Amino acid sequence: MTRGILIIGNESSVLSAIAAQAAERVQSFASALIPNRLPMREKIVPIKTDNNAAAINLSWNPSSPISARTLVLAAENRLKQINDAILVCLPPAVFKTTDVLEPDEIEIMTDDNIKGWFFLIRELILYFRRFGKGSLSFVAPEINTVGKNIQTDLLGPATASCFTNFAGAVLASSASEPFLTLGFSGSETGEKTEFASWLFKIVDEGSRKYSGRWNKFSKISFLR
Repeated sequence: MTRGILIIGNESSVLSAIAAQAAERVQSFASALIPNRLPMREKIVPIKTDNNAAAINLSWNPSSPISARTLVLAAENRLKQINDAILVCLPPAVFKTTDVLEPDEIEIMTDDNIKGWFFLIRELILYFRRFGKGSLSFVAPEINTVGKNIQTDLLGPATASCFTNFAGAVLASSASEPFLTLGFSGSETGEKTEFASWLFKIVDEGSRKYSGRWNKFSKISFLR
């Protein structure tokens, strides 16, 4: 049976490394990016990997609960079923002071990087309950503040914290779920390829000993 892997999140080197690991395991996987709609944004490009496996890029409007449901259905249709869903939260930074922060920037960050995750996680939980198995993974790399004035990033850490807190609540209440719930964290500045390899090693193993909690990446855990 073909394994269906769905990867969703903010465009980042962490997400790209996870996508590359997925491409080593399946002929194709589904992906969706949170669009960066902030002013002066960098262009978001489809996920690319260094091998022949291709990402099936799906559209998603994070601020819409209907779009979250449509995304899960589209992934199921393209993959036949979703076995593993991996959510990568690394929201864009907004380096501004409060006096120049625009209301629409607050609204965009709230819609795309808070509400969007809540809608999507709900739909995936309902899907995996109905499916009766699979894994739902939350990836929240720790934001490295060394050498940065963290006070100027007004929205990035706040929205990441909402994701982490919501995911933590899901993990803590998942003991009776028929599927695995896995939390992964590690340094934003760490080795992305090793992190992604370690993550998939746990997902591939499918053991409940890792389920229902955050698993922190380190060189020690990678070597085990």
